[in-house]
Formats: sequence, structure tokens, C-alpha cells
Amino acid sequence: MTQQSKTGSVKEHASKQRRLTRILAIAIGLVVLAFLGICLIIGAGVHSVSSQALREYPGDKVEALMSLIESEQHSIRDRNRAIWALGQLGDSRALATLQKYYTGQEPDETKGLSQYELKKAIALCRGATNIGAFVWRRGSWGTK
Repeated sequence: MTQQSKTGSVKEHASKQRRLTRILAIAIGLVVLAFLGICLIIGAGVHSVSSQALREYPGDKVEALMSLIESEQHSIRDRNRAIWALGQLGDSRALATLQKYYTGQEPDETKGLSQYELKKAIALCRGATNIGAFVWRRGSWGTK
């Protein structure tokens, strides 16, 4: 092998490494952007459900969402969305309300509150990790 072919091979290898590094950096960037986007969508959903509850019930978001869950005048769907939002907020004040409805036996979704959502919400209100909430929970979308 000549010196010139060795030099060409080294340059080609370095070029491939740079290309691979760029592709990896772009992939990581896209994953981070997707994560942030999903987190912001979740935050917007919590804000939407909380705003609905606050229009009907006084107090802060957690208190209003708890009142919405307690109200049988609301649909099961709306009450389940409030359970989800409380879980995302992760406020321990909601534990008593959530535990009141948790039986561990999954009912027909049209007849009862989602035991799956209740279980997740209870875990989050007890301090389970919710990485995405760190993105949106601060500021105007937070608990207050």
C-alpha cells in the first residue's frame, strides 16, 4: 500500500466519523425536541382541564380538580380527565380524594372512574417520578 492510499484511507475514515457524529447529533436533537414537544402538549392538556374546573369551582387548580372529580353532575370522561390532570400536577393534597375512588378493580369505562388513571395519579401524588412535568410544571401552568 502506498503512502498516498494510506492518507486517502485515513481521510475517508475521518470523513465517515464526522458524518456519523453529525447524524448522531441530529438524532439526539430530534429526540430532545420531541420530548419537549410532548411535555408541552401534556402541560397544555393539564392547563385545559384545570381551566375547565376553575370556571366552576373556586380555589386553586388542585382544589378545583378535586371538586370536579367529586361532582356526579360531570361525565365519567370529564372526571377521568381531572384524575389524570391531578396526577400530572402531583400534589399530595389530592391523595385523599383519589384514594376515595380507588378500588383496584377496573370498571366499565362508561360506568365508573378509571382505576388505571387513579392508580397512576396516586403514585404521582405520592412522589413518583414524572420527568416531563419538570418541563411544564413551572410558571403559569404549575399548581397555583
